[in-house]
Amino acid sequence: MLNLHNFHKSYSTGFSISVDHLNLDSGIHLIKGANGSGKSTLLKAIAGIHDFEGDIDLFGISIKKEPVTFRKMVNFSEAEPVFPEFLSLDELIRFTSQIIQPDHHQVQELKEKLGIAEYSKNPISTYSSGMLKKSALLLAFLGSPKLIILDEPFTTIDLATQGRLKVLIQSKLNQGTSFILTSHLADFEDLFEYNTTLEIKNGVLL
Repeated sequence: MLNLHNFHKSYSTGFSISVDHLNLDSGIHLIKGANGSGKSTLLKAIAGIHDFEGDIDLFGISIKKEPVTFRKMVNFSEAEPVFPEFLSLDELIRFTSQIIQPDHHQVQELKEKLGIAEYSKNPISTYSSGMLKKSALLLAFLGSPKLIILDEPFTTIDLATQGRLKVLIQSKLNQGTSFILTSHLADFEDLFEYNTTLEIKNGVLL
């Protein structure tokens, strides 16, 4: 499914991540690591947000050779999402839908399951950290992506939403969507049956 070839990302601070080769089959994969270990950097590169040396391909589609096609197959939710505060979630959905093109039923179902329906018309500036996270998760589940990347998906959301999110992940997984999840929590491993569990320490993928 997903392949990294001679991947390298470095910053002026001296921090860097290198992965000679990584192959992940279809399914659900967990990347563990402490805060600042490089998890988010790696995920943003896979999602097409960060530039990097080397190449990444998904189902044979290279992000370097076919960047638009690649990015259309991948949805991403940040650990600490930031959106323009003058927009509402509904406006973000309309903007995102121009490319992803979800149906109305899917949007309404996600709003209800994530408990955000009654707030979606309000400006982002009024949202709590939990509501921001729910908004990012909703956007990540829109459409029919081949791969959904969720960075620290269970942080800042309440227990009830965590339960519904787990069901959403399992449902999408059963439909053929693959997942990469990250966490710094030890008990996160018990939530799913993972195809692969990796750990990253100081930019080194173990």
